[in-house]
Amino acid sequence: MVITDWIILGTIAAYMIMMLSVGIAASEKNKSSSDFYLGGRKLGPLVTAMSAEASDMSGWLLMGLPAVAMMTGLAEASWTAIGLAIGTYLNWLFVAKRIRVYSNKIDAFTLPDFFAKRFGDKNHILTTIAAIMIIVFFIPYTASGFAACGKLFSSLFGMDYMLAMVISAAVIILYCTLGGFLAASTTDFIQSIVMTIALFVVLGFSEGVVGGFPQVFDNLKNLDGYLDLFKGFSVANGTTGSYGALPVVSTLAWGLGYFGMPHILLRFMAIEDEKKLKTSRRVASVWVVISMGVAILIGVIGYSLMKQGILPAYKDATTAETIIVDIASVISKKGYVPAITGGVILAGILASTMSTADSQLLAAASSISQNLVQETFKVKLSQKKSILFARISVIVISIIAIFLASDPSSSVFGIVSFAWAGFGAAFGPAILCALFWKRTNKYGAIAGMVTGGVMIFVWKFVIRTQFAGTWLDIYELLPAFVLSLIVIIAVSLLTAAPEKELQDSFEEVKAACKK
Repeated sequence: MVITDWIILGTIAAYMIMMLSVGIAASEKNKSSSDFYLGGRKLGPLVTAMSAEASDMSGWLLMGLPAVAMMTGLAEASWTAIGLAIGTYLNWLFVAKRIRVYSNKIDAFTLPDFFAKRFGDKNHILTTIAAIMIIVFFIPYTASGFAACGKLFSSLFGMDYMLAMVISAAVIILYCTLGGFLAASTTDFIQSIVMTIALFVVLGFSEGVVGGFPQVFDNLKNLDGYLDLFKGFSVANGTTGSYGALPVVSTLAWGLGYFGMPHILLRFMAIEDEKKLKTSRRVASVWVVISMGVAILIGVIGYSLMKQGILPAYKDATTAETIIVDIASVISKKGYVPAITGGVILAGILASTMSTADSQLLAAASSISQNLVQETFKVKLSQKKSILFARISVIVISIIAIFLASDPSSSVFGIVSFAWAGFGAAFGPAILCALFWKRTNKYGAIAGMVTGGVMIFVWKFVIRTQFAGTWLDIYELLPAFVLSLIVIIAVSLLTAAPEKELQDSFEEVKAACKK
């Protein structure tokens, strides 16, 4: 490798050492399983906001979204971003405070635990189903993060994909097993800053190389549909298509996923003071809009860079997921100082990936060690052994995720899309009903959760396959979410109302949230 490559590696290594240092520092504060999984509910408003959004965006923000914008134009990328921005704001506005108050009142520090205690499920059926859903959808989600890390180093330095992925995963595993939720949240806050810097540096460089935004849009004016929000365009095929009402609604449905994301809901539950959530909401909403807007602009500019030969000729959106990696590589070749800048950009990609993977690992580990082992199977563990088992769970889940991510051709965007739909449909309607409808009972919650999770598989792998190109070929989250909500309402009304104690608890939370 040349000197500039070593400078880049040194910058990335410094970043990773900083993350590990945070994990070591946070490890001393983990005195109980509640501390390990929820940080003792001591997060400040800024850390809550930025760690929630950093863990939300993942490598999708710096790899998947720019690639989609670059290869298909504004329509799909923009409507996805709009849906996510709306979903982010509504989740903070309606869900954040109520789940913080409710989870604190019933002493729940994992999502499956919240469902069980909210609905009085003493047999832990809800706990088991929720834990299984988390494991099923989070392991491939985590694998997508590991895959993004592998793509990063293999495309930049020609490293073996598996070796690069394992090294990256090892760093994430280390600070997660050491510091738990507090380490994950603190590193996510730092990583959100690094991600923001990386986005703006790439945007500034790309815009400058092309010759300014007027030149960018001049290069695109002959591509019919590229800049049109109601037309689709394929750079690979050079074809234009309609992006009508159904695709728009389908893409906007991404926003529904927020209501069921365990790693985001846990941030709401962990804030020190629910009165500070308004500050968190403002910070989170502004950051999401700006970061996605910049990512889309990078993708749009990327087309001009590709036409000028500065970037390689990508075949499709999957191969274009290395766009920011390739831009960082171009920057780093211009000298020693630019090499440091390139290292920061690449650290930003790592940050976007690591900030999500660490949260997913902890959520999945808590489902195994706390919800399945201790609650469902009644295995008694001391606080010390509980934390040890949680750390072992993190390692085991990581190994499975590494195995699933062994295929370097897998699409980060595609995997995230599926897992996002799974959580949104399985948990979103259940969370909304649990927080806002007193009549919801455990039978409705169980039926809705199972319906939502199962329908994701049915719609994606059966209906969309059999009816490709028809009105049924829509993002699976939308129909699964709607059907799950209908089932929850119907089953709850057809079965006995919740016990008076549960209804009284609901009213107390409702009154507390109005203060």
